[in-house]
Formats: sequence, C-alpha cells, structure tokens
Amino acid sequence: MHGLSGLERLTRSDAGVRQTPADLVGLIEGMALKRPRVSAATIHRRVAEAARAKGWRAPSYSTVHAIIARLEPGMVALAHDGIAGFRDRYELIHRHRAAAPNAVWQADHTMLDLLILDERGKPARPWLTTVLDDHSRAVAGYAVFLGAPSALNTCLALRQAIWRKSEAAWPVCGIPDMLYVDHGSDFTSLHLEQVSAALRFQLTYSAVGRPQGCGKIERLFGTINTELLPELPGWLSGGKAAAAPRLSLAELDRAIGAFVSGIYHVRPHSETGQTPLDAWRGDGFLPRLPDNLEDLDLLLIMHAKARTVQRDGVRFQGLRYVSPTLAGYIRESVTIRYDPRDLSEIRVFHRDRFLCRAVSEEHAGNTVTLKDIEAARRAHRQALRNGINERIARVADFLPVAGASSGAAKPGSPARPTRSKLKIYEEDGT
Repeated sequence: MHGLSGLERLTRSDAGVRQTPADLVGLIEGMALKRPRVSAATIHRRVAEAARAKGWRAPSYSTVHAIIARLEPGMVALAHDGIAGFRDRYELIHRHRAAAPNAVWQADHTMLDLLILDERGKPARPWLTTVLDDHSRAVAGYAVFLGAPSALNTCLALRQAIWRKSEAAWPVCGIPDMLYVDHGSDFTSLHLEQVSAALRFQLTYSAVGRPQGCGKIERLFGTINTELLPELPGWLSGGKAAAAPRLSLAELDRAIGAFVSGIYHVRPHSETGQTPLDAWRGDGFLPRLPDNLEDLDLLLIMHAKARTVQRDGVRFQGLRYVSPTLAGYIRESVTIRYDPRDLSEIRVFHRDRFLCRAVSEEHAGNTVTLKDIEAARRAHRQALRNGINERIARVADFLPVAGASSGAAKPGSPARPTRSKLKIYEEDGT
C-alpha cells in the first residue's frame, strides 16, 4: 500500500529517551525552559554532572537534544519570549472582514525601503501613511512624507481618503463608520478624537501591544515594498541602495498613486476574489461625504496662526496674501489657517468667522509648499554667507598677517623682554 517506504523500519519518537530516568528528563526540560535560554551543549554538561552525583548513567548529547526537541514549541516560546512572543506566533486569532464598504477603515504608517532626495538634495528615507478599506482592501488615501509620523500626516491622508479624488479611476471616498488604528501618539491625539466626533465616525484602537488587527494594511505595505519600490531608483536591498536615489518626494507621491490606481486596485485580491475597486463599488451605494471641502479642511488641517491685516494684505512665511475682502479689515487681528503642503493660498478668519481665501499673487496658480519656502530661505542664507566669506578673504590680501607686523624684532636689534605671564592658579607654578 505504501510501496517500498512501507517496508522501512519506523524509528520511535522517544528513541533513546525512554531509558532516561524521569527525574533526569524533568531536569533537562526544566533547564531548557529557564530564562535566559542556554544551549543544548550547556544543558548536557550540567545534566551529566548531576547524573554522576546521583549515581545515574549520564545521558548522551543526542538524548538531551531529543528531550529538548520534544518540548511543545508554544511552551518554549512562552517561557523564553513571554506573553507577547507567544501571542504573536501561537495564539489563535479571529479573522474578520467588514460587512460593507466604508464600514471599517484602517490607518497605519511604515518606513519605506527606499531613499529619495530631500529639499537639500541629500538622501532620506520616507514614510508612508495609508488608509485602507477593510471590506474591499481598496486604498482610500495615503500620504508620503519625511520625518517622524505625526497627527498632521494622518490628517492629510484622511483628507485625501474622505474627499472625492480628481482621478475618475479612483472613486474610493466617503466618511467611514469606524477608523481602526494602533496606539501611536499621532493616532491618540486629541485632534483626531475631535475629528471623529465632528464627522461622526467611531475611533477604535487596537489592544496595546497587539497589532494583529492591522494585518491587512501590513500586507499592503509588503506589496508596495516588494512590487513597486524595487522598480524605483534608490530601492534599499539588504540595507544598501541598489541604485543612487534620484526621486523627489513629489515624484515618489506620483509613483505610489499610479501603482495604487493603475495596478493594485484593478487586479483580483487573493482573499476576496475581487478587485478592490469592484469590491468597494459592490451593488452600488452612496458614500457619506462632508458638506464641502472647506469644512473638511478646517477639521483636518490644524495649523493656525494669528496675523494682522496690513495695507498690502497678510504676510506669512515671506509671502504676501491678498483678497478684496481684506480691504475692510486693515489693522484688524485675524487667524489664518493653511495647508503645509500648499502655501499658494490661506484661509482667513475674523473673530472665529470665516472671512475669505487669500492668495499669494507671486504664486497664483502654483503650489508652494512649506518645505519649498524653508529651502529657499536656506539657499538665501548660504548665498549671504558665501558673500561674507568672500569679502573677509579679501581683507587678508591687503592687511599683514598677525605676527608679521612692524612690531616684530628686526635682525640685530635687542630682544624685547618677555612679559611674565600672570599667575592665577596655584598650579601655574612659581
């Protein structure tokens, strides 16, 4: 029935172990479960000494190794790695899929295996924040950025996720019924709680130290890291860049958007059997949306600054913003709100009431980011420093170097007496 393999003599699983005294087996198992973990060779040496002291026959190394190997893997993990290590590897989990699109969204961050060029032209490793629909696996929104994750980056990803996209091929939008996040400081901020209350969705946190519920979004991160990033310059393989980084943050943003809408959304998902877009559309439904984009921006974009309206408009970050509405508010104190990714316009509020949208005439129709402004400032300061250094260098061409002045002794002239050094401390000597 089993062919030639059925004629082979089977080896007992406890071969070499059953002759070992039970007390000695217990000693070996106990030593194997102690923390910190010790090697089988160390256990064998110590057990052999204990056996000789009891007058028992010392077990061989293979017997000790076999006894250790028979221990339940979950028991070993719990003993050596604690509850967290055991839970992540051996604890039964419940896989759940939301019943409908926009019922549950997940949000999380990851550092990408890629190097790009920052505003200074230096290599930097970017982060990605993604908002994923649990039912369809469709990407609702994302944000790429440099620096540590923050509540602002989360809000910018949510802004893209909730509002309608300009691309017809990416229809995913709406307000979720529940947003599932971990316990990062950016997710537990008071601002995000205020946003959830204002938009009427439930903010749910994973159990502390138990990220298993975010497995779907982790799988998306793995897809991006293994399928998209190897095709981009600056991809990190084994901690080293396979090619010199060339992409800017904006170029990386476009590459991720093209991958999501052009590849990821239109191929069947292995678990759902549908493309993410087909699963999100379902039988057709109307997503719940905010009344307008301005109200959404006020909720999600936190940056607010106090300013005074001048005769030529409102000045901020070295730019001048104007609007005909400001004519009646000269020298009045106002509050401005702005998107750090786009400084081409600001929103002006007077006594907590929306006043107008003011634009920068110098950059009308163009997007100017806060990083662009900061880079321009640094470039200007560097140009000034170069000019200062150049002018200082010219001074040395016309003035004698210190120590080579007329004060130096001429040949044949008597040496000037050396002025004794003032002694301040006892250690200076006599």
